[in-house]
Amino acid sequence: MDSQLNDEVIQIFRDSGALLEGHFLLRSGLHSAHFFQCAQVCQYMDKVTRLAEIMLPMLREYGATTVVGPAMGGLVIGQEVARQLGLRFVFLEKVDDKLALRRNFKFAPDEKVLIIEDVITRGGRVVEALEQCRAHGADPVAVGVIVDRSNGATTFDVPHHSLAQLSFPTYEADKLPPELQGSEAIKPGS
Repeated sequence: MDSQLNDEVIQIFRDSGALLEGHFLLRSGLHSAHFFQCAQVCQYMDKVTRLAEIMLPMLREYGATTVVGPAMGGLVIGQEVARQLGLRFVFLEKVDDKLALRRNFKFAPDEKVLIIEDVITRGGRVVEALEQCRAHGADPVAVGVIVDRSNGATTFDVPHHSLAQLSFPTYEADKLPPELQGSEAIKPGS
């Protein structure tokens, strides 16, 4: 992705109030002074439409027939990607903090699916989504994410594409920098 599009994506987050600063506990268990709250962006459909438009050229070549959105982060952007590509959309949801395929959604054998997520740090939810799709007979062909907090370091066993790659530092709980020590980490939700 070129730097102009990367900058546009970051500006969309800033304009939406979705790039937060403070002390945050990420889903990965790591701490950070920065947080991408995609729900703030996803309340503005014009911004979601634009993010999906930017993502589409990266994903068209895979021949998918279905888009899968992991709960909760991939729901709005996944549905918009599916709409713009003219594909079916299904979602995974949390059951006992693990992703599951419910609501009588089914995949045809070897159905080609795209996994669309909002933000990844280590990619744990995407890995769960890949496993769930395969367990139900689908063939995940690619992953698309809005923001890759690992700056490209996170990898999957299928191709993946991100709209923005950033490397805000993350920390283990016992290795916090002085500016985060003594403050309570919050989990604002994606």
